[in-house]
Amino acid sequence: MNTRAKQLEAFDRLLTIMDELREQCPWDKKQTMETLRHLTIEETYELGDAILDNDLQEIKKELGDVLLHIVFYSKIGSETNDFDIADVCNGICDKLINRHPHIYGDVKVENEEDVKRNWENLKLKEGNKSVLQGVPNSLPALVKASRIQEKVAGVGFDWEEPQQVWEKVEEELEEFKVEIASGNQDAMEDEFGDVLFSLVNYARFLKINPENALERTNKKFKKRFEYLEAKANLLNTSLADMTLSEMDVFWEEAKKL
Repeated sequence: MNTRAKQLEAFDRLLTIMDELREQCPWDKKQTMETLRHLTIEETYELGDAILDNDLQEIKKELGDVLLHIVFYSKIGSETNDFDIADVCNGICDKLINRHPHIYGDVKVENEEDVKRNWENLKLKEGNKSVLQGVPNSLPALVKASRIQEKVAGVGFDWEEPQQVWEKVEEELEEFKVEIASGNQDAMEDEFGDVLFSLVNYARFLKINPENALERTNKKFKKRFEYLEAKANLLNTSLADMTLSEMDVFWEEAKKL
């Protein structure tokens, strides 16, 4: 792998290119933080896809795209004299040192849970009014549920045993069934949300990332359905003209791939 000197040289090269693009390229000169925002979100999702696919070469490429955006925002910040890339780097360095007193101070920890608990307590001391303040409102609901539960668990608001959480899942399922029987759409949606929230919590106890788990299932379903479509094309027919039993034969084949 590259030496630290080579790594710094590569980072300097990127900063220089960013300076040149911002000065000379019509598209790059025009960009603002607002116009880059949706592109940054897209790049982050592309990185997430590459990670789930365990495609290391693609991960490397997507990390470069995300890094470019960080450098781009920092360049824009420097043009208004608000901050530059050094401020960004020093800011995160200071935060990491402050949030790791067990490494850079005299605090003792026994395990990962102690580290997370200290992290949340330190954030409150830094001025956060709530443990949940750091959970972005714009997060997708499934990810947000997971982060909310991790945050509150970090300050001790948590179940003691996985079995307790599973009992809560079963309780919420029963309440959901009651509302299905009642036919109240609003109440059904409310209880369904409770079921999902409880399942996300149970996944956390099993050390399963619910977002990753669901996305794996999405990819698996997509692959199998595309196999189904390909088989229908070979028969010169469409899925709409096939019976469910006929489709199920190919579905079972797809499951074995």
